[in-house]
This record gives sequence, structure tokens and C-alpha cells, in this order.
Amino acid sequence: MPFLDWVNKAQATQVAAAVPYHLLEYQSAHGDGNAENLLIQGDNLLALKALLPFYRGQVKCIYIDPPYNTQSAFEHYDDKLEHSQWLSMMHPRLVLLRELLAEDGSIWVSIDDREAHYLKVLMDEVLGRNNFVANVIWQKKFAGKADSEFFTEFHDHVLLYAKCIAKLNINGMPRSIEQDARYKNLDKDSRGVWASDNLLRTEARDYAIYPVRTPSGKEYLPPKGSSWRFNKEKMAELVADNRIWFGASGSNMPRLKRFLSEVTDSLPPGTIWPHVEVGHNSEAKKEILALFDEDIFGTPKPERLVQRILHIATDPNDLVLDSFLGSGTTAAVAHKMGRRWIGIEMGEHAVTHCLPRLEKVGAGETGGISAAVGWKGGGGFRFHRLGEAVFDADGGINPAVRFASLAAYLWHFEIGQPAAQSFDSPCLGVHQGTAYYLLYNGILGDRRPAGGNVLTANVLAHLDALFPHHGPRVIYGETTRLGEARLREAGIAFKQIPYDIKAR
Repeated sequence: MPFLDWVNKAQATQVAAAVPYHLLEYQSAHGDGNAENLLIQGDNLLALKALLPFYRGQVKCIYIDPPYNTQSAFEHYDDKLEHSQWLSMMHPRLVLLRELLAEDGSIWVSIDDREAHYLKVLMDEVLGRNNFVANVIWQKKFAGKADSEFFTEFHDHVLLYAKCIAKLNINGMPRSIEQDARYKNLDKDSRGVWASDNLLRTEARDYAIYPVRTPSGKEYLPPKGSSWRFNKEKMAELVADNRIWFGASGSNMPRLKRFLSEVTDSLPPGTIWPHVEVGHNSEAKKEILALFDEDIFGTPKPERLVQRILHIATDPNDLVLDSFLGSGTTAAVAHKMGRRWIGIEMGEHAVTHCLPRLEKVGAGETGGISAAVGWKGGGGFRFHRLGEAVFDADGGINPAVRFASLAAYLWHFEIGQPAAQSFDSPCLGVHQGTAYYLLYNGILGDRRPAGGNVLTANVLAHLDALFPHHGPRVIYGETTRLGEARLREAGIAFKQIPYDIKAR
């Protein structure tokens, strides 16, 4: 497989692993305070790493609309990045996004022609070329530009990859009235309307090359280089069942009758999405103007475009992530469609625009796709800001880190899975027969130096009484007063905070 190379690629490929873990600091709740939806303000590279202990392998659909590297500057984004810098920006983010994806999940990335083909090769490397699904062409404009230098650019790309293509499940598109109108009942068949389909395959198979006699007595052989789709016996059964159409005169080339009552209610999505179906740039700007009374984003995406992506990629209650949230469209559409969502945005407009937009959605905002999906309001979200790093410059634990945050990180670090619960006791859980414990922040109610954060004989007896476990144990703490022999006898692997915690 070919690989893409650029200046500083070697450094860029190491960035994701070197990103320090940061806290996510709760700021406020909006609407239903128990809702799982998250709006996060902060650098998306750091925020993605901060999400790993909690959401690794849980995101069903990622949709991102990163800066296009257009050699121009937007008000809210620095989009004038030299090509190698743009690739270095995208690589570590794709690596972390891949880790957050569920095994049956998918990632969709909007891009234009300037970087689309480089991005394709980059995603081949990060996601795996075998996991490439499709390159969707979205018609973002419908009118030509007289001042275009050479061509008017009517389209963007949306690159689609699976986390694991063997496990990918996507939803089809509902059949349209126009598609159903192609079905007729030319012979008044009691099974209803039907459409005729080609009976030939474009390869010659000896067992499927034979003459077929029409009701008028005329015979047809497959053209040279082709053959019938069925063997002779199966063809005879279809003819007897009146599933072969020979034309009104009974002398035409045979075709297969497909009954509308027997076809599925949906069709596989196509790779060309016209603006009449999913919206265009002007529609997206009108949606923003209706919300904010000002045109503040250079290239917003219409809600109908995101709606189609989420329809194909997700089901209700699935988790959706957008780490380049921009004006908040992905989160707004996901909310209206009954999906859980996480949105990350770095700029101040996370507060000035994304937050109020999502509040309006919760209140029943009527724009965009609201009418199409019957949205009346409800739900809620929590707003967080990217906080302090878990570790200070000297490698010690940042004093701002609370027990639950460190516990979630250690659980993820030890077993490679996100935290499925909120931690409020020293026993974090049992995985594959091993129990994991954390003595930190006075979780046992004793904050003396030689007390609950230190593994002593009394603390061990207390843990045994509270959380009996007859198997190996891993215990994190400030230090231990137990000797090596006693630890071996109790089946304990003791790990000292902060020296035995890896976060870089």
C-alpha cells in the first residue's frame, strides 16, 4: 500500500501518544441535567485524549468538518495552513478519533478537492485501506460563478471509513415515490405491480448458456460473452410461475419480474447527494442567519446533510461525536434525531454560539430539520471546559485531580476499556479475575499521611471486609507498609502513585 510522506511526518505520528491527559471541568447543565450530551470548549486534540478513559470504543458515528486548508482565513478558524502543517494537524486527531470509534462505527469527513486525495491516503494509513467505504459527492452549490477562474466548484467530498468494515452496519434510504412509480402491472398479475429487470450476467458461464423460448415461439440465446443469471431448471421454474416477462407481444428478450411487494422498503445509499435532497451552502447560511442574525461562519453545513449522514450511520440513542463542532450543526441535528452527542469546539463561539443554539434546540427550535423529524423540544446537555493536565510538570498528580477522574483514567489504563460507571469507592472493579483498587484523595475517609491513602495491614483488612476478593489484586496508593512477602501472600501487585501511573 502506498504511503503519504510530508515534512515532520515522523513527529506528527508520535503526537497522539504524547498528548497529556487533561481533566474536563464541569461548568453548567442546560435542560435535563441528567442528559449524557456534552458540549466541550477546548483544543480538540487535548479534549479527544481526555475523553478516552470514558468513551473509548463507544462512539457509533464521527462526523467532522475540519478546516479545508483553502489558503484563506476565516474569522473563527485559522484555515491558512501550509500543506504539511495541515496533514500534521489531521494525523493525531484521526488516531484518537479511531480509538473512540465503536467496532461497528464509522467516521465521515467533509473536505474539498484541495486536500481530499491526500486525506484519502492519510485515512488509508490511520483507519486501514480495507476499511474505506465510500467517497460521497455532495452538491454544495447549484448556480455557476461568472468570476470562477477555470471551473465552478459545485461539490465537496465526504470520505467515509469504518472502524472495522466486517462489523459495519448502515441504514438504507427509504424508497421514494418516484422509485415506486416505476412499478406497473402490465399483465394484471394478482401479486401486484412489478418492474422488469435484466436477466443477463456479464460473464459466460457454460451452465447458464441455453436457448429460452418465448410464448410466441421465438428463441433467445445470451449474447456472446454473457450468460443467463439462472440455470436452465431455475429459469423453467420462473417461467412457470409467471415471473418472466416476454413483452406485451410475448416475443421480446426475457426479463425478470420484480414485485414491489417483495422488495425491501429501503435502498443502499448512493454516493452522489444532490442539493435538492440534502441542502446546499446557501441553505446552511440561512439556517445560521435565522439563529444568530449574522453570517458568522464561512462554510456551515446544512442540517439536512448531517441528517442524512446520521440516518445512514446511526440509530436512536447511538453516540455521535463532532470534534470540529463549528456552529453546532452536528450536535443540533443529533439532538433532534434522538441521538446522544459530544461536540468539541475551541473558540469562544463555543459559548457565544454553540451553547445558545443547543439551548434553542432543547426549547424546541423550529428551524432546520425540526419539522421533518417532528422535533418539539426536550432533553439537555452539560457544558464542560478543558481543564488542568492530570500530571504536573514534575510528573506528580495535579492537586486539582479528584478521585473519580483518576479512577476512570486508571481503569482505562489497566484494562483498555472506558469507565462504565462513576467511581466512588476504592474498589474500581474486577476484570478477568483481577480486582483493581485506588487509595487516593482520602477515599476511605482518612486523609492522614499514614492513613487511608497508604496500604497498611489495617487498610488491607478494611478492604478485605468491604470488598472480599479471592484472586489477584492491583492496588494503587501513595505507598505501602507491607513487605514483599506479605504482598505476594495476599496476591497484591502494589503500584505507587504517581510513579507507576503512565500518562504520556
